[in-house]
Parts: sequence; structure tokens; C-alpha cells
Amino acid sequence: MWRQIKRDIQVIFERDPAARSVLEVILCYPGFHAILLHRIAHFFWRKGFKLLARLISQFNRFLTGIEIHPGARIGKGLFIDHGMGVVIGETAEIGDNVTLYQGVTLGGTGKEKGKRHPTIGNNVVIGAGAKVLGNICIGDNVKIGAGSVVLRDVPANCTVVGVPGKIVVRDGRNIADAQVSEIDLRHEDLPDPVAEMLLCLQRQIQRLERRIEELEGKSLELTSLQHADGLQGKVRTS
Repeated sequence: MWRQIKRDIQVIFERDPAARSVLEVILCYPGFHAILLHRIAHFFWRKGFKLLARLISQFNRFLTGIEIHPGARIGKGLFIDHGMGVVIGETAEIGDNVTLYQGVTLGGTGKEKGKRHPTIGNNVVIGAGAKVLGNICIGDNVKIGAGSVVLRDVPANCTVVGVPGKIVVRDGRNIADAQVSEIDLRHEDLPDPVAEMLLCLQRQIQRLERRIEELEGKSLELTSLQHADGLQGKVRTS
């Protein structure tokens, strides 16, 4: 338990440059408080004290603004930055060294029973306001852009953006062997598929405009030649 707490504090220093001291982390980081209280609630949940576990999780939500169901399974090194509005469902599973920003939802869809929440791999970064919904799997080393809505499985080493989420980078950078300190947290520096599509359309329009200008130029030359031939014919006739 103490080793786990020590690890939870360590990852904050690794991923948040604003952290100054251990005391500040213990007193002022709601993500740390939420994870600590969840581990306690999850212990009672596994022991069969369901109501007590839910009460602890509700107190956790009241204290931190982060709602984690006591049944959720969380690996080592989870970092919840700011955390207000984060929701993690009952059957969600989170791997090691995962980073969640504020407003992230790992939720379910519909009223189905059993496994209905996502499974998150290792070294995953989920941007602010992103929603990952349903019984889907997010592979290792995935980045999900802020505000994205992910409804389908995502393979490892991918970048996902948009609504619904689309894979825009795959195996662009393989970080399967990266250490915790090398986790890529730049979730704001992601491709924009809509902007790229508009740029492609703009280039196509420019090509068409150049082609039209070329055809108009040829048409003018042809008209001039025909006009010159007509004048020559009149001169000969006269």
C-alpha cells in the first residue's frame, strides 16, 4: 500500500511541472486524493462491502469532483491532472502509466449488463473532455485528443481525434519500449483531419482554376487564329 502511494506521488512529479513538494502533492492534488480513496473503496468492494465502498466513492466525488466507481480496476501510475468532471465506470479497466485530463469520461452505453465500460492499455494519454464509451479496448501508447468521442476499438500506437474519433496517426512513433518519464503528454499537438480535408479541397480548386485558365487561354488563341484566317480570306477575295 505504501509503495503504491509512493508511486502515485512520484508520477505527479514526473508529469506535472507545477508540483513543487511532496507536501503540496498530498494536500493540494485532487487527482491524488481521488486515486487514494478509490483504492480504499476498491478494497472494500472486493471484500463484499458494496455499500461502504459506494459511500467512500460518493465522498470521493464530493471532495474531489472526480467520480470513480469502486468496481473500476486501476493499474499503477495513473495520473489525473486537475480532474474535475472525470468519470470512470464500474467495469472500466485502466492499465499502467495512464494520464487523464479534466472532463474525461470512461463510460458505458445503454443498459447492458456485464462488461460495459472501456479497457485502457498502458501509457495512454486521454485529453481534456474526451469521451471513451462502451466495452471497447484502447491499445497501448494511444493518444486521444481533447474533446474526442471514441466508440470503437483503437489499436496500439495510434492517435485519435474528432467526433466520432478517427485514427489519424498509426505507428507514427512506436513508444512500446518507452519509460514512464518518456510518456508523450503533448495531447494538444495532434493532426486536424477536418483542416487537412479543407486544405486538400483548396489545392484541388487551385488546380482546377489553373486548368480553366489554360483552357481559356487556348480558346482565346484559337479564336484569334480563326479571326486572322477570316481576315486573310477577305483580303484574298477582295
